[in-house]
Amino acid sequence: MNEKTVKLLEFEEILKRVARCSMSEEAAEMILAEKPAHDSGAVMEMRRNVSAVFERLKSGDEEKRSSLPVMGFLLPKLAVEGTSLETDEVYAIGLFVERGEELKKFLLPGFPHMPQSLPDCSSVAKEVFRVVDRDGALRDLPEFRAIKRHIQNLTAELENSVSRYTGNEETRRMLQSAVPSQRDGRMVLAVKANYRGRFRGIVHEVSSTGQTIFVEPEEVVEKNNDILIEERRLSAEILRVLRELTGRIREKAEDLARFHEGILKLECLRAKARYSLEIRGHFAESGAELVLREARHPLLGSKAVPIDLEMDGDTRTVIITGPNTGGKTVALKTVGLFALMNQSGLALPAAEGTVLPIFDGVYADIGDEQSLSQSLSTFSAHMTNIAAIVSVAAADSMILLDELGSGTDPEEGSALAMALLDCLIEKRSRLIVTTHHGVLKNYGYTRPSVENASMEFDGRTLSPTYRIVMGIPGESRALDIAGRNGLDPDIVARARSYLDEGRSDVSTLISALKEKHRELDSAAGKARAEELRLREDRRSADLKELKLRQKEAEIKAGAVASLRGLLSESRKSLENLVREIREGELSREKTLRVKEFLSDLSRTAEAEDAALDEERRLLDEERRRVQAEMETEASSPEKKGGTLPALRPGLEVLAGENRRRGRLIRKDRKGWIVEIGSLKMSFSETELVPLPPNGKPAKPLISTADLASPPDAQFELSLRGMRLDEALEALRKQVDAAVLSGLKEFAVVHGKGEGILQKGVHDYLKRDPAVSDYYFSRPEMGGFGRTEVILKN
Repeated sequence: MNEKTVKLLEFEEILKRVARCSMSEEAAEMILAEKPAHDSGAVMEMRRNVSAVFERLKSGDEEKRSSLPVMGFLLPKLAVEGTSLETDEVYAIGLFVERGEELKKFLLPGFPHMPQSLPDCSSVAKEVFRVVDRDGALRDLPEFRAIKRHIQNLTAELENSVSRYTGNEETRRMLQSAVPSQRDGRMVLAVKANYRGRFRGIVHEVSSTGQTIFVEPEEVVEKNNDILIEERRLSAEILRVLRELTGRIREKAEDLARFHEGILKLECLRAKARYSLEIRGHFAESGAELVLREARHPLLGSKAVPIDLEMDGDTRTVIITGPNTGGKTVALKTVGLFALMNQSGLALPAAEGTVLPIFDGVYADIGDEQSLSQSLSTFSAHMTNIAAIVSVAAADSMILLDELGSGTDPEEGSALAMALLDCLIEKRSRLIVTTHHGVLKNYGYTRPSVENASMEFDGRTLSPTYRIVMGIPGESRALDIAGRNGLDPDIVARARSYLDEGRSDVSTLISALKEKHRELDSAAGKARAEELRLREDRRSADLKELKLRQKEAEIKAGAVASLRGLLSESRKSLENLVREIREGELSREKTLRVKEFLSDLSRTAEAEDAALDEERRLLDEERRRVQAEMETEASSPEKKGGTLPALRPGLEVLAGENRRRGRLIRKDRKGWIVEIGSLKMSFSETELVPLPPNGKPAKPLISTADLASPPDAQFELSLRGMRLDEALEALRKQVDAAVLSGLKEFAVVHGKGEGILQKGVHDYLKRDPAVSDYYFSRPEMGGFGRTEVILKN
C-alpha cells in the first residue's frame, strides 16, 4: 500500500485506536507496524479470524482482560547457555505464560485448531510460581529459611551491642542521634566530633560540616562482618536457585518462543475485534462490486453522516460533483479508509450488505500539497502525485482523486482531467473522482463504465445534506454558498448576471433531474412498502387456510378412526353371537340378545353421526370467522394506508405492553423517546399505537407503575469514601437510572486501596442481569481504580 496514501487517509490514527484496545505493549507495537494485506487469501483468512474473535467477545462469556507483560527481549537471553534471569524477569515470563493460557482457553471455541498450533507452556508458569509469589517476590523457600534466621539472630545481637551505647546516659550525650545509622550496609554511630577520642573503632564518614563522625565501634565490627557474610551467602543461594530455574525454563525455550509469537497474534486479533465492537461495525462481504451501506467515517464519531455508494462490476469510475463543503472529500476518504480497514481484517462502521473488492493498491491525491521549499504550486503538487499514481495503477487498484483538474486554467484543466480519466479507464482501475468542472459531468454521461454522482444540496435551507445521489451530476452552488457566508448580496447578484443562458439552462435541467430522482425514490419506496404489505397479507391468508385444512383433516381422521373402532367392536360382538347360536339351540334369550345388539349398534351409529354433524358445524363456523377476520383486516385503516396519524414529535400514543398513554419526544437509536408522566422511556415503533387527534383509547386501560422521579444517571459514579453496603446501594440506583434514561455506558470510580470496594463492585456487576460487560479503564483514565460498565440493549 502507498505510504503517502496511508497518511492522507489517516489510517495511522485507526491503528492507534486499535492498539489502545490491546492488553500488551508488544502486540500494540505489532499493530502500529502492520500494513494492510493485498493478497486475497491473506485478507480472507485475517477477516475470518477477527470475525471469530468478534463473535466470541459478543457471546457474553466472561473474558479475563489481564495485561500481558513484555517478555520478548528475554528470549535471546535464554538462548545463551549459563545465563541467569533476574527475579522480575522470571516473574514476567510466568505471568505472560499464565495469562496467555487464559487467553488461549477463552478463544478456543472460535479456533478449534489452536491447541495443535500453540504449545502448552503451563509447566513453565508452575516452575516460576514455585519460586516466585503472585506479587513477584521470592518465596520463603527452605533453602533460604536457615540463612535468614541466622541473619535475624546476628542482627539482634548487633542491635544489643549498639544499644549499650545508645541506652547509656553517659555515652548518649556524646552522640548526635540516639538512632544508629547505616553506611555501606554496616551499622554505625553518629558521634559528635569533640568526643571522637572516646570511641575506639573504624571511621566510615564525616559530615559536610565536620560536626558529626560516623564510627563503627570495635565490638560491632565482627558482628557487622558476620551479617555481611551471611547476606552474601543468601545472595549466592538466591542466584543458585534462579540459575537452576533459568535452566529449567531454557529447556522449553523453543516452545516458549512459539507460544510468545502465537499469543501476541491472538492479542492482535482480540484488539481488532474489540475495536470492531466499539465502532459497532459489520464485516464487509467480498465481491467484484463496491457497495457502501450507511457508511460512517470512523474518525468523525457521532458527527459522521452515513453515506451510500454503489459501483457494480461494470462501473469502474464514479465522478462526484456538488457544492463546496458538501462532503465530497469526506466521501472519498471514507471509501479509501474502508478499503484499508477491510484489508487489515477490521469490521467497518457501516450497515450489513456492504461489499468491497480486494485491491492490490490504494492511491489517493487529496488536499493542497503546495510547497514553498520545493517550489511546488498547488497544480504542480497535484500533477507530481498523480503522475506517480498513473505509473503504478493496475486493474485491481483503487484510485481516489480530489478536485481533478483544479488549480489551473479551467479549459486546460478539464482537458487534462479527461485525458487522465481515459488512461486510468483503459487500465481498468477502480476510480472515484471529485470535481467542479462542468465538462466532466458530460464526460460521465458519454463514456461506458463511468457514472455520475452528486452530493445532495437542500435548496430551501441552502445547506448540504451529505447524501450521495447516484446517476445525477450536481451543481457547485458557489453563489448560494457565497451569499450564505456573508458576501455582499449586490456582488452575488452581479455574479449571477454574468452567467450565460446556456449555463442557466443546464442548471435548471440538473435541478429538474434531481427532483425527478427524488420523486422516483419516493414512489419506489411506497411500492416496496405496498409489496411487503400484500406479501404479508397473502402469507397470513395462506396460513389461516392451512390451519382450516389441518382441522378438516383432523376431523376426517378422527371420524374414520372412530368408525373403524366401532366396526371392530361390533364385528367381535356379532361373531360371538353367531358362534353361540351355532353351538346350541335357538332360544328366546339368544334372540333377545341379537335384537339388543342390533339396537345398541343403531344407537351408536346415530350418536357418531350426530358428533360428526357437530364437528362439521364447528368447522363451518371457524371458516366463516376466518373469512370475516380477513375481510376486516383488508378494510382496516392501517391496511388502507390509513387514518391513523404517522409517528412524529408531540403525538399522543399508547406505549408498551400496558398501553400507557404518553407523548412522543424524539427519535433515538431504539425507536422513540416517550414521556409518560414524569418518566421518559424508550420504545420501538412496534410497541407504539398512535392516537388520532383528540382521540381516546377504545376502553380505559388500568395499570400501576411507580412514577416517582428516578435519580439522574451519571456518566461517572464515584464510590470513594463509602462503605461497601452504601456503595452497592448507590451502584444499584445508578444501574436502574441508566436503564430508565437509556444511558448504555458509564464508569464507576472505586479506587484501588485494599480492593474491597473493587471486588464488591465487580461481584455485583457480574450478577446484575442488566449489565452486558465490564472491565478496568485504560491506565490514563484510572486503570485498576476505575471500571467501565456497558449495559445490555
